[in-house]
Amino acid sequence: MRQLKVVMYHYVRDLKNSRYPDIKGMDYEKFKRQIRYLRDRYNIVRMEDVLSACAGSALPDNAMLLTFDDSYMDHFTHVFPVLDAYGIQGSFFIPAKTFVEKKLLDVNKIHFILAAGDIKELLPHLFSRLDYYRGGEFDFPSTEELFEQYGTVNRFDSREVSFVKRILQNGLPERLRHMISSELFRWYVGIPEDVFAGELYMNQDQIGTLKRKGMFIGVHGYDHYWLGKLSREAMEDDLTRALEAMDPFIDRDCWAMNYPYGSAGSYNDDVLSFLRKNGWCAGFTTKAETADLNVCDRLLIPRYDTNDFPAE
Repeated sequence: MRQLKVVMYHYVRDLKNSRYPDIKGMDYEKFKRQIRYLRDRYNIVRMEDVLSACAGSALPDNAMLLTFDDSYMDHFTHVFPVLDAYGIQGSFFIPAKTFVEKKLLDVNKIHFILAAGDIKELLPHLFSRLDYYRGGEFDFPSTEELFEQYGTVNRFDSREVSFVKRILQNGLPERLRHMISSELFRWYVGIPEDVFAGELYMNQDQIGTLKRKGMFIGVHGYDHYWLGKLSREAMEDDLTRALEAMDPFIDRDCWAMNYPYGSAGSYNDDVLSFLRKNGWCAGFTTKAETADLNVCDRLLIPRYDTNDFPAE
């Protein structure tokens, strides 16, 4: 058999007792129940098994791989102890900026702005900032045009939430995205970004501990950008910096990557070409389906969201 289900996780925490109970994550108690559920129904394999299968080896029936994105402290304090207790390997994908510069990623600013604010207040606030900056240094379409382009419903987000995410992820010039997301973060979250980043992400020693304890460490870009939307030069710079920073944790002759965001636009032919030239062995998307490694491009292995599976 060469069928594989890959599951992705992000935030795993005691949601009801956290400062941000509305963050889109998995509650810790539910996570523990889900791991037991998956362990009892699937053969949870190691990334090394998947890499071997990509080269032609077989996988057991009902094979499943568990992946964890973005290097959250949750993964060290909540996820790792559970996996370790069950003898399960997790694959942890690290945006290198989180431990190199210890700076808060824009993607996480956006998550916590949404978790701390009410979309009915936040959306007009964002519109007002767009109106304020339009013209002069920054030339971009009207708010109505932007909302039509970026306000698209998906299986997890309303049109309004999707707009906030997408416009601040890649819909504006880079410097303006940083400026507006930082302004909104100060307004709705109110914690210095460096302090927040220190609480949110694992440090280099903790990542090293995961590796020493048998977890797999993979690449997740440097800045967590939509790589397929960058210029070729900017994309190669991001991935080169990521590989250099991740060198202590990966095998440069055979490494794996989760594309930040993972959907259309997060990779393109230039991205895939760079990976092929630089020791890549597997790449993972966010397309929700089972991978058939007999026919699947190993650069484009699909992944389910954890919410696609029950907890009991």
